[in-house]
Amino acid sequence: MIFRGHRTLVLCSILLLLVPLTYGDATEIRILHVNDFHGFAEPYQPFGSNDYLGGISFLAHRANQLRREKPTLFLAAGDMIQGNNWANLSQGESVIELMNLIGFDAMVVGNHEFDFGQEALKRRISEASFPVLGANVKGMEGLKPYVIKELGGIKVAVIGVVTEDTPVSTSPKNVMGLEFLSPFSVTEKYIRELRDRVNLIVVLSHIGFSVDRNLAEDVKGIDVIVGGHSHTRVAKPVRIGGTLIAQAWEHGKALGVLDLTLQDGKLVEWDGYLEDIRPKQGGEDPKVQSLVEGHSRKINSVMDVTIGETGVELDGENVRRKETNLGDFIADILREVSGADAAIINGGGIRASLKQGEIKIKDIYTILPFDNYVVSIKLTGEQIRQALEHGLSGIEEWEGRFPQVSGLTVTYSRSAPRGSRIQSILIRGKPIDLNREYQVATNDFMAAGGDGYRVFGEAVLSSKDFEIVGGMMKGEKLAYSDSGRWIRDVVIGSIREKKKISPMVEGRIGEVN
Repeated sequence: MIFRGHRTLVLCSILLLLVPLTYGDATEIRILHVNDFHGFAEPYQPFGSNDYLGGISFLAHRANQLRREKPTLFLAAGDMIQGNNWANLSQGESVIELMNLIGFDAMVVGNHEFDFGQEALKRRISEASFPVLGANVKGMEGLKPYVIKELGGIKVAVIGVVTEDTPVSTSPKNVMGLEFLSPFSVTEKYIRELRDRVNLIVVLSHIGFSVDRNLAEDVKGIDVIVGGHSHTRVAKPVRIGGTLIAQAWEHGKALGVLDLTLQDGKLVEWDGYLEDIRPKQGGEDPKVQSLVEGHSRKINSVMDVTIGETGVELDGENVRRKETNLGDFIADILREVSGADAAIINGGGIRASLKQGEIKIKDIYTILPFDNYVVSIKLTGEQIRQALEHGLSGIEEWEGRFPQVSGLTVTYSRSAPRGSRIQSILIRGKPIDLNREYQVATNDFMAAGGDGYRVFGEAVLSSKDFEIVGGMMKGEKLAYSDSGRWIRDVVIGSIREKKKISPMVEGRIGEVN
């Protein structure tokens, strides 16, 4: 009996070795991610740096190496198709071609995906070989709420959500007829629908890092948030409750890597990091590099034309948190061309810096990629004060509404409550009269209430005989409106006329204790 029992035990042990162990085994999967690419396909030197970063062919090469190591999802967290000339001249078609070649698994729509209008976005969605997600967008044809992927036997649901602020962070005309629901309530809805069908729930979000943290705190059941919108460099994923939050900076300068271990279909271990992407010989993907160079040749044939010279580096890096020489320069041009008393523009409309030296057409198109034109509005001093308070209310989060100004001198206290930060305002050297009417130059995006400048939008829309004719705003509150030239072309003309520029920060926006 003892012998038989021993033989039976040995036989059972052999059989166990022969049968694959699936239930109870650990499974490793990987998520690669990028966000806020904005069409920066080629390496470039960020403001204040002598080193080149980025280059999508180098990122693709590294991604391919990492994908070979374990089952992998490659995700894009929005704002992919608009920004740099490389993307803009084809309205993002070049970026979708690029993403198809690289093999992305899913993308969430970002607010700037709407910048070319809904018809252009529909074409981009139809061209993509991967699903484009937007669970909280109602009325946009082609967007899917989520996608389910299977990796190594693990079912992963990816839910896509975009910022509710999209209607004020793109031109209002681009989102007419669409509704942007709360990412919180929509995420809760789909978690209830998916929780029993999958092992892992990933929210692919374009709502910003601080809102991602709130989402993780308020909505239970999210395993991972892969985020974008705030351009945040999250070196190691942050854990809030049971949720991991990751974000990979901007412009393809870093590749996010998140390794997950699941036991019995449940997340038990994780590790994550960012890999900086730097161009180096032999480190590129040849097919991707060929595609990049092909589109670059088309762009350069039109835009690689020198129009002037700058004697100083032009700072487009800090336009969301302080006065910069580039912000001053552009605001001055808007004020001068419109004959206004002052100018207020949103720092977020300036998208790049420029090194000292020659200025080319393509540089200005990169700095000012949006199709905006110059508008001048009649506003009271009180309305100007309200507008500036709004612009200074998002400085902690580096919001795009931070004002770059001309004809104005403003002092403010960051420690004061939002909405009560301004200490003084001068217009052309004289204290502002809150009851007097002034002419204020801006862009048509802000004039329509963009970036939350409701005081502008309310003034324009309440204007007697307000209408839009041939794409141009008209009405009694509009002192100037030129839809025939984009602001970037006005700036190009000014540089051509001046030949050499050396703008300096003049203390127009000063912080006091």
